[in-house]
Amino acid sequence: MIELYTWATPNGRKISIMLEECGLPYSVHKVDITKNQQYTPDFLKVSPNNKIPGIVDTDGPGGQPYACFESGAILLYLADKANRFLPADRARRFDAIQWLMWQMGGFGPMLGQTHHFVRFASEQVPYAIKRFSDETRRLYGVLDKRLGAVEWCGGAEYSIADIATYPWAARHEWHKIDLAEFPNVRRWYDQMGQRPAVKKGMSVP
Repeated sequence: MIELYTWATPNGRKISIMLEECGLPYSVHKVDITKNQQYTPDFLKVSPNNKIPGIVDTDGPGGQPYACFESGAILLYLADKANRFLPADRARRFDAIQWLMWQMGGFGPMLGQTHHFVRFASEQVPYAIKRFSDETRRLYGVLDKRLGAVEWCGGAEYSIADIATYPWAARHEWHKIDLAEFPNVRRWYDQMGQRPAVKKGMSVP
């Protein structure tokens, strides 16, 4: 059983999508970050960086409970556990991992900053809005070029790179991106949204 500690954010939804795709049994523990529940001692035992998501696999390596934090690491862990959504071929495998790292290092953090300054900042900061909005648009262009060459983010196969990227793209309206400007992203986005596991995972918690 996977104990999933999560909230309704793109990073949290990566893991619920992955669990649904893998068909792994899991239970959901809501960590309300609007009430600072990510700072509770029990949650810090799972995620010492006080960020959601985190998991505890009650049947981890050697049959012992295993805690894992950081959404990218969790995706890799679950892919290894289920032997799914990460190609066996070494070159294709690292294609998918590279694009997972691209999401973790750029597409998530930069879009998150755009979300903050466009939607939530207590005062408008034009420099920050322009800086992060420009980078967000550039990253959508990188993704569009990639998806013009291959069907999925990681290559020919659906993988954890797609699972990681989709929940951030699902907030494109938050950062004022019109997907009509990025037709390859639009094609991929629509294809992702039709997957039953994606639909279900996006509704958790």
